[in-house]
Amino acid sequence: MRAAGILLAYLLGVLLAAALVAPGVYFVAQWAAGEAAFLKGLAAQPFHRYLNRCLLVLAVGGLWPLARGLGFGGWRSLGLAWPAGSQRRLGWGLVVGFGSLLAAAGTMNLAGVRTFNFNLPPGTVLTLVVNATLSGIVVAVVEELFFRGLIFNALRRAWSLLTALAVSSLFYAGVHFLARVQHTGPVEWSSGLALLPAMLGGLAAPENLVALVSLTLGGAVLALAYHRTGTLWFSIGLHAGWIFWLKVFKTVTLPGPTPGGEFWGTDKLVDGWLTALVMTVLLAGVARWPLAGQTPGVTHERPPGPGT
Repeated sequence: MRAAGILLAYLLGVLLAAALVAPGVYFVAQWAAGEAAFLKGLAAQPFHRYLNRCLLVLAVGGLWPLARGLGFGGWRSLGLAWPAGSQRRLGWGLVVGFGSLLAAAGTMNLAGVRTFNFNLPPGTVLTLVVNATLSGIVVAVVEELFFRGLIFNALRRAWSLLTALAVSSLFYAGVHFLARVQHTGPVEWSSGLALLPAMLGGLAAPENLVALVSLTLGGAVLALAYHRTGTLWFSIGLHAGWIFWLKVFKTVTLPGPTPGGEFWGTDKLVDGWLTALVMTVLLAGVARWPLAGQTPGVTHERPPGPGT
C-alpha cells in the first residue's frame, strides 16, 4: 500500500499545485505582455490553457522525485536498459502500433464509415506527418516512463500482476479523460481550484465509456508487453505508432456514405468498439509471449513476441 499511497499523493499534489500556481503564471504573463509586445499572444491565451500547461510541467518535473520515492535508482530500473535486441523490439513496436490502427482505419474505409482523403496538399501532409511523428515520440517516451516504468512497475512489486495491470491501466485511461474545461469571468487566485471539480467530472461522462474501455485495454497491452520483454522499448514503439494515427486520422479521412455508430466510433478513432476489439486482439497476442525476466533489464538474447 506504500506505493499506492505515494502515487495518490503525487497525483493530488500535482493537481493542487497546478491549480494554485496557474493563476500566478497567468498574472505574470499579463504583466510581461505590458512590458514586451511580443508576449501579447501568450497573454491572450485563456486561463484553462495555463492550468493545463502547469499540470503538464509539474507532472513531468515530478517524475524523478517520484521515482526516487518509489525506490527506483536509475533509468535501467525504469525499463530503459538497452540489452541486445532492443532496437528490434522498438522497431516491431512501431510496426505493430502503426499497423494495428491502420487496420482499424482501413476497416472503417471498407465499411464506408470513413474514406481516405487523397486530396491533401503536399505541404499539409508533410506538416501533419512531422508533427504527428514528433508528438508520438515525446508522448510515448514520457507516458511509458510514467505509466509503465513508474506506476505499473511499482504496483507489480506490491500486488499481483493482474491487479497491477488492472489498476495501472484504469489509471492510465482515466487521466486521459480529465475534462478540458474553460474558465469564464475574471481570473482570481482561486480560479484553478474552482476548475478542478469540472475537470474530474470528465471521468464520469457516459459518452467516454467506450473510449475508456479502449484505452484501458491499450494500457494493459503496453504494461504486459513491458512485463514480458523486461524493457519499455516495444511499448514505446507501440505507443508511438498509436499516437501517430490518433493525430492524423481526423485529417487524412473524411466522413463516408455509411453512418457511423458506437461500434465504429468517430474521427477520434479511439472511441469505437472496433478499436477496443483491436486492443483485445493485441492483448491476447502479448499474453502468449514468453517471459523474458521478472525485473527490468533481465532479458533473453532474442526479444520475445514479434520477430522471434
